[in-house]
Amino acid sequence: MKYIKINPDDNVAVALTDLAKGESVEGLELSMDVPRGHKVVLRDLKAGDNVIKYGYPIGHVTHDAAAGTMVDHSCIKTNLEGLLEYKYNPALTDIEPSATRRSFLGFKRADGQVGIRNQIWVIPTVGCVNGVCEEIVRRFKEEIAGRTSSIDAIVAFPHNYGCSQLGGDHQNTRTVLADMVHHPNAGGVLVVSLGCENNQLDAFRELVGPVDETRVKMFTCQQVENEVEFGLQKLREIYAVCSQDKRTEVPVSELRVGLKCGGSDGLSGITANPLLGVFSDWIVAQGGTTVLTEVPEMFGAETILMNRCQDEATFDKTVALINDFKEYFMAQGMPVYENPSPGNKAGGISTLEEKSLGCTQKCGKSTVRGVLKYGERLSVKGLNLLSAPGNDLVASTALAAAGCQIVLFTTGRGTPFGSFVPTMKISTNTPLYELKGGWIDFNAGVLAQDQTMAEVAPRFIEAVLAAASGEPVNNEKHNYREIAIFKSGVTL
Repeated sequence: MKYIKINPDDNVAVALTDLAKGESVEGLELSMDVPRGHKVVLRDLKAGDNVIKYGYPIGHVTHDAAAGTMVDHSCIKTNLEGLLEYKYNPALTDIEPSATRRSFLGFKRADGQVGIRNQIWVIPTVGCVNGVCEEIVRRFKEEIAGRTSSIDAIVAFPHNYGCSQLGGDHQNTRTVLADMVHHPNAGGVLVVSLGCENNQLDAFRELVGPVDETRVKMFTCQQVENEVEFGLQKLREIYAVCSQDKRTEVPVSELRVGLKCGGSDGLSGITANPLLGVFSDWIVAQGGTTVLTEVPEMFGAETILMNRCQDEATFDKTVALINDFKEYFMAQGMPVYENPSPGNKAGGISTLEEKSLGCTQKCGKSTVRGVLKYGERLSVKGLNLLSAPGNDLVASTALAAAGCQIVLFTTGRGTPFGSFVPTMKISTNTPLYELKGGWIDFNAGVLAQDQTMAEVAPRFIEAVLAAASGEPVNNEKHNYREIAIFKSGVTL
């Protein structure tokens, strides 16, 4: 299969491999070479005519485009503009509960959550103590080298914030760090404060709320003589407790999975994103939870999500999710639809509508059950929407902060990063998988070749369950773990 016409109403087809001038597409002879992921016009278009892909307009052509030619970002312009009025027109698809319930091996926590990792995290309240946290971890790893336990990793998570922030930025930092303290993938947490920062430890401790004090410990560097030695002793105490934790069989209904894409290409909405959609519906049928974010990459496909909301109250929250983000763009004096990125365009994505229609396929067909603000933690099972930007690391951090134990990340261009939970990479095309085997964990590119969704989806489900049961993904193997906190305001 060399190309695909995704929807019968489409007036473009997508090249699944590089096509040469003279090759035939839908009976048309190509008048130019067309790279993989790019669009071929199937009937003559006049300037201003809409380009239809996925059955929806993805923008309009800025000049005449003849059948058999390629159209890309240079000749397609978005149809999107400003704030919109929305009306709830429910179009719900019931996902029947699965008769066959699956399980994985996880760590049951005292608060009822389940972790898929048993890690110890060292979290600075402020960037000034990043080096202290990293030194504590380095020294402790040396100390326990050669020991065998159920601890998967001991990780410091440096960041730049916690002081010189005001209003929403200050609250975002405190909230995300508090979310991390409560995350089930952390069997234990050491919080390290400086002492003079805005994010004062006593106030942060109050925000965090009740914790198991044998597993969560906090201290202020300015109040102890040797902060590294003091931190090491606290880590020893935490390790003594957490190293006794064991994996036990847990139903898939306890899984909370983040859905993310980055470095997308023209195949993202054809291979990897639909695969995640099938997986998302499978998790929901198991009684579990998936979370879709990247609000700016819902623009142009938002009405599809809105009409999948379970009721008007959820619809209203989704409208606010969309319009609040548009207002954020406008308040900064930035164009709302300045997307896709250069990498997206090179991969065949021409407009934000096209990107969004591909992006939203990651959440399948399930009903939207919950809508979360940035920093809010999950409380409703099923499909949730989360407010966060499209930036890969900021959005993945937000998914993890919401309580997702793993992030599934589709990509057509490739990226090595990882958030503070396992960040499993799924390639949209086989050449990327073959080139970057140290980045990519699963190849969905075979869906554009000779394999069907019915063949690939079961393998993917098993790969995710294996990761949930402890098999490390590539970002963990390379120790690529980071956090990034959303910032929009003044730095003092």
